[in-house]
Amino acid sequence: MKLYTKKGDTGDTSLFGGQRVSKNNERVTAYGDVDEANSFIGFAASSASTPEALRGPLQAVMSDLFDLGAELATPPLQKDKLEKKLVSFIDQDRIKHLEQWIDEADAQLPPLTHFVLPAGTEAAGALHVARTVVRRAERSVVALGRDPDHGIRSELYVYLNRLSDLLFIWARLANHEAQVAEIQWIPSKDRGA
Repeated sequence: MKLYTKKGDTGDTSLFGGQRVSKNNERVTAYGDVDEANSFIGFAASSASTPEALRGPLQAVMSDLFDLGAELATPPLQKDKLEKKLVSFIDQDRIKHLEQWIDEADAQLPPLTHFVLPAGTEAAGALHVARTVVRRAERSVVALGRDPDHGIRSELYVYLNRLSDLLFIWARLANHEAQVAEIQWIPSKDRGA
């Protein structure tokens, strides 16, 4: 099978089930933003400075985002077909898993008493970039879901919201394990020059 089909050369793409829509359709934007977030998480997972203990969980998150993207690429009338093909969906158990990882990482870190800049090790930087892209994906999914006809489940919003929190705390953990100090935000009035 060839990688290129030429079917998208006119600016259209297919949703799950075959419906053709413009590549700037809000559903395509939403799952595209999720795909971009997934790619940045993969980048973070492949960083040499990423703690070994985070690599497996990051891969699990990547699989979750693939499930989430597949659901977003499915118009409501095709949901039954998707449920027959997919064996996993984002549900409360996946959200609880993220919360468990947040709590575990938080227990290993000193309390957060100030705002921190998105910096530090390469892994922390990559996790911060992934966090901001997840936030954009969340905004796209929320925008799509404001129209009830799109059939977006609330679990998708919650998952993306928790995921951005998780990526933030994993960025802190990456710095902590590498013994790299967090850079505190200093208001302009206190910066001097």
